[in-house]
Amino acid sequence: MAGPVTLSDVAREAGVSLATASRAFNGSANRTVRADLREKVHAAARKLRYLPDANAQAMARGRTTSVGLVVHDIADPYFSSIARGVTRAADRAGLQVILASTEQDPSREAAIVELLHRQRARAIVIAGGRLADEALTEALREALAEYRESGGSVAVIGQAVLGVDAVEVQNEAGARALADALVDRGYRDVAVLGGPASHLTARDRRDGFLAGLAARGVTVPADRVVAGDFTHEGGERAMSELLASGARPELVFAVNDVMALGALRAARDAGLDVPRDVAVAGFDDIATLRDVVPGLTTVRIPLEDVGVMATELALGEAADEPRALPVPTEVVLRESTPQR
Repeated sequence: MAGPVTLSDVAREAGVSLATASRAFNGSANRTVRADLREKVHAAARKLRYLPDANAQAMARGRTTSVGLVVHDIADPYFSSIARGVTRAADRAGLQVILASTEQDPSREAAIVELLHRQRARAIVIAGGRLADEALTEALREALAEYRESGGSVAVIGQAVLGVDAVEVQNEAGARALADALVDRGYRDVAVLGGPASHLTARDRRDGFLAGLAARGVTVPADRVVAGDFTHEGGERAMSELLASGARPELVFAVNDVMALGALRAARDAGLDVPRDVAVAGFDDIATLRDVVPGLTTVRIPLEDVGVMATELALGEAADEPRALPVPTEVVLRESTPQR
């Protein structure tokens, strides 16, 4: 047969109408195809090596077989672990994942949601903490509302501020527990690399850690709390700034592991030994920590499980009101914070 095989060719081979062949592949909200006719159509398609058009199926069904995943940085191990969980859950549901990154620019989130809306993604998962920026939050909230009105479903990993289902990591409680464990190890002279000032996840972890210290009678001076980007480079710069000020704390807590790894680099570049001269702790327990020496004390989040939870929430039955599923954390003490 010359040229590409069309659905009309399949219908002719199967001895059915074009409409019946279309319904056999794409389904119909109003009419179904008898099992024997569906099998005839699929047998004809196999014989002719016909491949259904994904865009045509999406138009017929009103959705594709894809799940959109929006992350802030695909190079960050935090997001890659979540993506693994999303992919695992989507695969079990017979769906494919479309991965999109904002490249650390939150203003792109709404545009990415609108693109996934146009592409008729069946569901969207958004991973990453929110910013204290009402304009950006409202733009994303509106884009998600329009997508949901068209039949799409959404779950976010982070704060429940968008009017959709959310998987909420217990960041503040985890940071409090870490502070308590480190005081138990004898630490009193502490500094904090607090991440971006407007980042709600960073804020929850910073404030939780400081509150946990305060509950044990340990106060951190304001000049020992240093803001910085939520990246390796941000941690390196914040640690360098702290050390350049003349501070030599016993312990430095970074509000995520990637920043903590940057802090380790800056400490070594300054000629300091970790943990003999300064102890370092982080938050997340990203997979790459298994190769870090000394082992980094951190707060473990079951990141792959979080990705699975968010995907199953997005694909599950809709609820009348947005749901928030809490995710507990676990303190993991390693060699970077020995007993004092």
